[in-house]
Amino acid sequence: MTDSSSSDSSLDQAANFSVESQDLLRKQKELKIQRYKPSASREFDILHTDLDLQFDWENQTVTGKARLTIKPFFYPQKVLVLDAKDFEVGTVGVVVGDSLQKLSYRYNERELSVFLPKELTVKDTVELEVNYKAFPERNSGDGSKAITDTKGLYFIDPLDTVPDKPSMIWTQGETEHNSKWFPTIDRPNERFTHTIKLTVPDTMVSVSNGKLVKQESLGNGFRKDHWEMDLPHAPYLVAIAVGNFGKVDASHGKIPLGYFVEKGFEKGAAKVFENTPKMMAFFEERLGIPFPWQKYDQIVVRDFVSGAMENTTASIFMEELRMDEREAIDSEWDYIIAHELFHQWFGDLVTTESWANLTLNEAFANYSEYLWNEFYYGNDQAALKLVSEMEGYFAEAEVKQENLIRFDYQDSEDMFDAHSYNKGGVILHMLRTYLGDEAFFQGLNQYLKRHAFQSVEVHDLRLAFEQVSGKDLNWFFNQWFLEKGHPELKIEVDYSQPDNVLISLTQLQDLEENPLYQLPVEVSWYEGKDRRSKIFHLTSANQSFALENEKPVSQVYVDEGKNLLARRTQGISNEEFAQQFIESQLGVARYEALDSLISREAKTELSRILPLALKDSFWSVRENALGFLQSDSEWRNEIEGLEEVVYDLAENDPKNSVRSAAIDLLGEWDPDKYQNAFKRLANHPSYLIAGSALMGLVRASESKLDVSTVENYSGEKNYRMVIPVAEYFIMESVLGKGNWFATKLNELNGEGLYYFLGYYGEYFTRFPNEGKEGAIESLIHLLQTSSKDYIRMGAFQALMGFADQKETLEKIEKSIQGEKSIQLQNYFGYFLEMLKDEN
Repeated sequence: MTDSSSSDSSLDQAANFSVESQDLLRKQKELKIQRYKPSASREFDILHTDLDLQFDWENQTVTGKARLTIKPFFYPQKVLVLDAKDFEVGTVGVVVGDSLQKLSYRYNERELSVFLPKELTVKDTVELEVNYKAFPERNSGDGSKAITDTKGLYFIDPLDTVPDKPSMIWTQGETEHNSKWFPTIDRPNERFTHTIKLTVPDTMVSVSNGKLVKQESLGNGFRKDHWEMDLPHAPYLVAIAVGNFGKVDASHGKIPLGYFVEKGFEKGAAKVFENTPKMMAFFEERLGIPFPWQKYDQIVVRDFVSGAMENTTASIFMEELRMDEREAIDSEWDYIIAHELFHQWFGDLVTTESWANLTLNEAFANYSEYLWNEFYYGNDQAALKLVSEMEGYFAEAEVKQENLIRFDYQDSEDMFDAHSYNKGGVILHMLRTYLGDEAFFQGLNQYLKRHAFQSVEVHDLRLAFEQVSGKDLNWFFNQWFLEKGHPELKIEVDYSQPDNVLISLTQLQDLEENPLYQLPVEVSWYEGKDRRSKIFHLTSANQSFALENEKPVSQVYVDEGKNLLARRTQGISNEEFAQQFIESQLGVARYEALDSLISREAKTELSRILPLALKDSFWSVRENALGFLQSDSEWRNEIEGLEEVVYDLAENDPKNSVRSAAIDLLGEWDPDKYQNAFKRLANHPSYLIAGSALMGLVRASESKLDVSTVENYSGEKNYRMVIPVAEYFIMESVLGKGNWFATKLNELNGEGLYYFLGYYGEYFTRFPNEGKEGAIESLIHLLQTSSKDYIRMGAFQALMGFADQKETLEKIEKSIQGEKSIQLQNYFGYFLEMLKDEN
């Protein structure tokens, strides 16, 4: 007999659980609605903006008069709300002929609400004037990994107080930061034409969007430049730069090109940006769309808060691209130059409707780096670049996985991540591989033509590809753009029937969080020197494919070219990796095989393939092999003739980075033996080669350099030469070099500064009388003020050498209190905690 009271209790518990479950589900769905970030509603449309700007360099403010030609977008409107962050607002009014009819307004430091004289309809167009003073320094906040600050407009050394640092002004408007220096509707789905009048010192050069149409002398050392942008674009793409720039003139057809850089670096800029016309021609041919703007300028500035920014017709780049003629020999900045140039089509001509769709800008710019590498440097370099992009995404996926198109971001800056960039670019590559080149590029052509000077969302892209190819692509866009994660593939190969190899694929990703993927998978194999391949379509969680290869094979490759964004698990032996290296025609597969054998310390197989790797046609394979040999000096005697091969690479390899790696290896093996070669190569035009050779000279133990020889190189400003000199001064205890170290700290930037910081800290740690207190203050200053995370980390690392002093430790702890990077907070905290434990 059933106990009715027990049964009733169970029913009550079940009912309560059901209510709690429904309540939790309701709260989750409510939260989802609350977190939804819609595309901005278009209440008004700005047709044209006219700005007249003056700059107070001492107080770092902008005095402006803005005239905005506006109309309601659709519905009648009585109040215009403009984004205007940290302004002091003066007169606001409607322009009526030559007079101004004043209007009432409300301002809350973020938005300017203007009360119109009457309700306007879509048929009404009015011109408003806003007089204001902008304070970019006020309330500037955290940015993102890609854009590290939000001032919008930046004064660089405005009073010329920093030696060897030029005064500049430049802007960075993405995402919604241009409203820090002019009033606008600061949303990516807004577009307008504009004129900008800039009052600047007559010794300086100004650059902006569009064309310079007029310059007028104002007397008293000032000039007014008139810039006109007669094609509409989004507010975040408006830009200005002011400074003592030199200019290199170039052209692509009728399109004028300008490369702006600090005076004295023009020859370097000509080399750094020399491929711009070729890139432009290549992208035009690929897309079937001519470059869409009036001109294209590229400006290199100091202290930029990003790598670069694709302002329409006027891309701005970080100072690492400021190189002299000799440094530019080894310039490897094509990738970022291509990235910003491709944005002129994808992002500027056709713009994401909302930051939720940011990948429609950044995925294409990211993929342009692959396209340029493929065209100009070859398939191997492009494929390895793609693998690097995948690894960047996979590293981020360890800590977060998001839908590529996502409307629930907390801040628009959150969208600038390895999902929007890396994953987006790889997805485009997979789509290209699936559709084929002709359909893929025709699809891009149709997308650009149909949506030129418009805002788009992801479905616009899908429809363009579908209409060209005739294929349904919902499945592709749903799983890659509208879902999070990536496939986790287990791969098994059965060779029991060599003439009909069986490949089994299993998807292991969490299907509660991630989709079950449909994947076209290439399987390839070799018959002698002939490469064969088949495409199989994975549509199940577990699926097997018979290769039907007919001719017996002992090894097949799944996704040999590394085209799939997938984590894979496959039992591959050392011998199989060796065979992969020997027979694969794809440089990326040979690189993978070598890298895998190195990580496994597979000495037997490495003995066979290292001689082949050093003669490989792909320079990255040669360079990787040389780097590995540096880690173990015993290899020098393990392989007959190895040293002669390395020496030949040092003297004759066509790639300077390979020559540099070979010189580094010889310097590791026997720096005294190669002194004559090093002395000659230390004066090579390439800093890569010269720096490695100079380090080889410095490390000699039997034939030590005298100080006077090293002094000949002490005036060099390139870090590849500076670091060997610094090492010599430290190892040989050369005193009196405190000022030299201080000078180099101010001269270096970017990765060169980062590498130098360790030497800088060590010198003053060893020789405190050379200026320890000043060194500590300089490092503290970098720790507090550098916009680059890795420089702040380098400064902290250098300061650890002085952390045994209580006063210095307190300064360090105080300096890092304002650190915004979570990663650096954790890093700093870990080491400081260790110090406390030790003490």
